[in-house]
Amino acid sequence: MTIPMWMLLGFASWTLLLLMATVGVYRWTRIIFRNEPVASFRSDRLEGADWYQRGTRAHANCLENLPVFGAIVFVITMIGLRGSTVDTLCVVVLAARICQSMIHLLHRQTDTFVAVRFSFFSVQLACFLGLIVMAAHHG
Repeated sequence: MTIPMWMLLGFASWTLLLLMATVGVYRWTRIIFRNEPVASFRSDRLEGADWYQRGTRAHANCLENLPVFGAIVFVITMIGLRGSTVDTLCVVVLAARICQSMIHLLHRQTDTFVAVRFSFFSVQLACFLGLIVMAAHHG
């Protein structure tokens, strides 16, 4: 497997880990230990502890960007685009995603923390665009 494929797998793994460690832990502890019904967790409104809401949003952020990264990795793999720049950009995507998620999870979202979180998201966008431009020039 190539570095971009490993980073895509890492992104998918991180998305699942966030789901299990936030939404999963919150809901299953309430179902098992507090006898809350499975159907009591509504998706059409915010509820629960602040960290749970942040975890839900961090997971949703991953889900929103995973297909984009997947499409990019698919294209660069299919056209045979390789090299240290490609590898570095893909590694930075995953590192920035993890940092963005951790800022989201571990800190109350003040203006400062939202700005830092957005900076990590911007790094990912720049990497995505760089990879797309490289793929377009290669193809």
